[in-house]
Amino acid sequence: MDFDDDLGRVASGDVDAARLGRLTKALAGSAKVAGTRAVASGRWLAEVVVDNAPRIPVRDLATLQRHHGGLSGAALAGELIRNASRASAGVGAAAGALMSAEELAPPTWVALPLELMVETLAVAAVEMKLVAELHEVYGRPVPGSTTERATAIVRAWAERRGVTPDLLTRPGAVSDVLGRGTRNELVRIVRRRLLQRAGRNLSSLAPMLIGAVAGAEVNRRATRSLGEAVVRDLAANS
Repeated sequence: MDFDDDLGRVASGDVDAARLGRLTKALAGSAKVAGTRAVASGRWLAEVVVDNAPRIPVRDLATLQRHHGGLSGAALAGELIRNASRASAGVGAAAGALMSAEELAPPTWVALPLELMVETLAVAAVEMKLVAELHEVYGRPVPGSTTERATAIVRAWAERRGVTPDLLTRPGAVSDVLGRGTRNELVRIVRRRLLQRAGRNLSSLAPMLIGAVAGAEVNRRATRSLGEAVVRDLAANS
């Protein structure tokens, strides 16, 4: 899918309706190729998240400190959470501006409009970047190849926790654990998490201005809650 640059920029907080519109167009092409069954089951979107996670830019600790005036520890983590929450709010506002609908039944993958799936994907990217960078802040960068690191972060995001200490400290643990036929299990976990996230984002489907405001606030709170949960986990295991 030709949206690597746009998704990376969204994850970094560069969000507007035009960028989400381009993501929607690219995702529509991917959905067409995947087919109705994969889209309806939710597997398609979960696989999009897993496959594109390695392309989300993650800053190391030195870069984070340089970008945030030398902050460290809890102060730096708090700043990252605030920024990610604002980025998620921006996604909700932009998505709400793109969509206008009266009401939607309880979420199923068949019923969800493509724009809402794009919002869900964009917020997931913002949050996965946050999870990865919080690990840098707390001195627990995830080892392994780019794909291995991203897969560990995707699972941590889906389970709303830090990457387990054993996975971080035992030599070869990341590749060992991720190599046990876990893709199907990971996709299952991510699919469940995405459906929960999409359910929250239904507020974006309210009439345009209300949807934009509601979507922004729902996303802001959810991302802040995730960041705080990961920080508690990382601080407890530091």
